[in-house]
Amino acid sequence: MNGELTNDTSQIKFYILAFSTSENGSTVLFIAVLLMYLSVLTGNLVIITLVCLVPQLHTSMYFFLCNLSILDILYVTTTLPNLMYIYHTGDHIVSYTACIAQLYLFFFFAATESFLLIAMAFDRYVAICFPLHYSLVMSKQVCMFLAFPVWFMPALNGLILIYFVSNLTFFHFSEVNNFFCEIEALIIVSSSDTTFFRKCIFIDVIFTEAIPLLLILTSYVWIISTILKIQSSVGRNKTFSSCTSHITIVVLYYGPSMCLYMQNNPEQAKLLSVLFTTLVPVLNPLVYSLRNKDIINAMKRILNFRQNVPYF
Repeated sequence: MNGELTNDTSQIKFYILAFSTSENGSTVLFIAVLLMYLSVLTGNLVIITLVCLVPQLHTSMYFFLCNLSILDILYVTTTLPNLMYIYHTGDHIVSYTACIAQLYLFFFFAATESFLLIAMAFDRYVAICFPLHYSLVMSKQVCMFLAFPVWFMPALNGLILIYFVSNLTFFHFSEVNNFFCEIEALIIVSSSDTTFFRKCIFIDVIFTEAIPLLLILTSYVWIISTILKIQSSVGRNKTFSSCTSHITIVVLYYGPSMCLYMQNNPEQAKLLSVLFTTLVPVLNPLVYSLRNKDIINAMKRILNFRQNVPYF
């Protein structure tokens, strides 16, 4: 459903198809999305609170975990509130400005998560391969030095991509076959020649997805090599367990991401987008809280402290 071509961006409107459903189905989906959003907020806010309040968690590992929790909240806030608005009001119309803003934030936060996983992998690499130098290498200054490019480079990368998107021509009214302003869905409805832009996206995927994954895998080659040199099986298991949470998150992030980029079916791509944008932020706090003794002990300390505080 397309209208006439226009160069006036203030007149461009996008119709977000989301997931087709009945009126009752819209209510069910609204509740489901709301519960997912609340679970992301609750789980990640708990992680942020624990890292900030418990001194035992003031280490580089939990500094990056706190960054990840903040990122996950921002990430889902980019898409889920608008999806809830669509199902609550039935209004699928999104302005050009709102669409571009959402797309930029999606570019920004998706790349940031990828880069943050590199920093977390480097932290595990130093902790296992150079344990005696860990506190010296992963100082507060080094953590801040690593955190800056993790956030700055994706922000700049997003601006570059948005510059190319802003040069695309769209119809006055177009249907976007996804639940948010996803880049592939926008390219499909654009009337411009997108050959060059697709090449730019391919290069960008290499920069923000493939290279980070390669660096993470390389770090784990060294980590596993070091672990195998440990004589005690108990020591090997204990050392490897300190990496399992990060490995799980890497698999959860890159699994749907790789499937999404290789998918040509719009409907399947839409489902994978849901996994990519919501499943990882929902599961990240669970992965770290259920499999991490430091987080569990920190929660116990906070709960015991609250119980011991006298009421007036």
